[in-house]
Amino acid sequence: MASLQPTPTTLRVTFTLAEKLAGLIRDAEFPRAAVAGVEVLPDPVSELRGLRAPGLAIPGVRKIGTWRRPGQRTLVSVRSGQPALRVRLTGQRYDTLVIGSDDAAALAAALTGAR
Repeated sequence: MASLQPTPTTLRVTFTLAEKLAGLIRDAEFPRAAVAGVEVLPDPVSELRGLRAPGLAIPGVRKIGTWRRPGQRTLVSVRSGQPALRVRLTGQRYDTLVIGSDDAAALAAALTGAR
């Protein structure tokens, strides 16, 4: 399961080996100054829209990889039944991160409170 690790200066996204292989993605790190907004998604699998390129999608169950829409690129690792954190970024390779987390609300509070 992917994880988000916030520090005072960065936000690191770490994926499992299986997620890296299935989604053709790698770990990423972003400056905290690039975080433009944070929100908790209770059902992220159904809320994600766009074209998977590259990545893995099992309809209604799991999404891993990069999702693209016109003018937007999203790094994703979510599964059904688990809330996720949507992090909007500015000036980075990805415009948005959507990463599943069992304690998404606490993580959102940590990201918005320590800027």
